[in-house]
Amino acid sequence: MPAERIEPPVPSQWQGGWLQAARACPSPNFGPRPAGAIIDLVVIHSISLPPGHYGGPEVEQLFTNRLDWTAHPYFEQIRGMEVSAHFFIRRDGELMQFVDADARAWHAGLSCWRGRNQCNDDSIGIELEGLEGERFEAAQYATLAQLCARLGERYPIAHIAGHEHIAPGRKQDPGPGFDWAELHTRLGWSAECFPEDTIFSPPTQG
Repeated sequence: MPAERIEPPVPSQWQGGWLQAARACPSPNFGPRPAGAIIDLVVIHSISLPPGHYGGPEVEQLFTNRLDWTAHPYFEQIRGMEVSAHFFIRRDGELMQFVDADARAWHAGLSCWRGRNQCNDDSIGIELEGLEGERFEAAQYATLAQLCARLGERYPIAHIAGHEHIAPGRKQDPGPGFDWAELHTRLGWSAECFPEDTIFSPPTQG
């Protein structure tokens, strides 16, 4: 009888709450989640520093408290801000991770979704390099869909929303240039996971 074949172990996608496919850049801006928190929400944001400028180190510097506030006039408006997101996706699709996904990042602020306040407590924050109202790149949608799929394998993700949905009137990102239908198609998740009407509305020109 031939010897039974033993398949090699499949490498884990995760090391704790750190996704191995992402470039780790740990931020000091995080804390513990409340006891019993159920991580079932993904919040999508957009960011660029200075606004509309892409490819530089400024977002990474902001999330790690290393931004030179004197480097650009706009930075005076956000001087001293201590924020973070779990993940950041650059225009070319590069994925960076700043906070352990098991921990609470500081991305949502005053917010409410699916009947719960303080969305930082039980969400994963993903920043896309971009400007609210403008289009995003195909490489970003590809990385975002892959990331959401990996998150869905580790956490009971049941909802995806934009910052504009969880903080209406206060935030406008990712804005009308974000193609929710594209993300829905790539993920193949139920329409019930998404904010109402978003997956049927084409993005605006930008």
